[in-house]
Amino acid sequence: MTIAISPITVDNWYACTQLKVNPEQLSVFPAPVVYWIAESKYADEFELRAIYWKDELVGFIVYCTKPDNDGNYWIPALMIDEIHQGKGYGKAALKMLIEFMQQFCCTRIMIGHRPNNHIADRLYASLGFKKVSEELIDGEVIRLLEICLATRTS
Repeated sequence: MTIAISPITVDNWYACTQLKVNPEQLSVFPAPVVYWIAESKYADEFELRAIYWKDELVGFIVYCTKPDNDGNYWIPALMIDEIHQGKGYGKAALKMLIEFMQQFCCTRIMIGHRPNNHIADRLYASLGFKKVSEELIDGEVIRLLEICLATRTS
């Protein structure tokens, strides 16, 4: 599968704002891409990436370049456009991002999802993200992926 995660630039930002989820998914992914682009202008640690399959824009992902006070790096958003869902692009992009984040010695990656987002639940669990708690935090299930840098492959 030919997946790439590329920076948001003057050339692709508008196309990213046109990405959308199915109407029934708005409860599990309520913030549109334009929100994340705007927030990244004020949250210095947010990095945005467009997800491409071959040369086609299929999704969007946000990650943090700085850890929180507990040493956790966060992935605040992952979204695949409604017409590209179910093809494995989200999983491939997330794997690529996890590998990339290890370059800055990231050993703890946190991600959240709404409790009724069963697709995200299965995806994150399949990649090794474990539930941190049964209690919701800000309305989300929080998951943690712990990475041992000594055993990672290059």
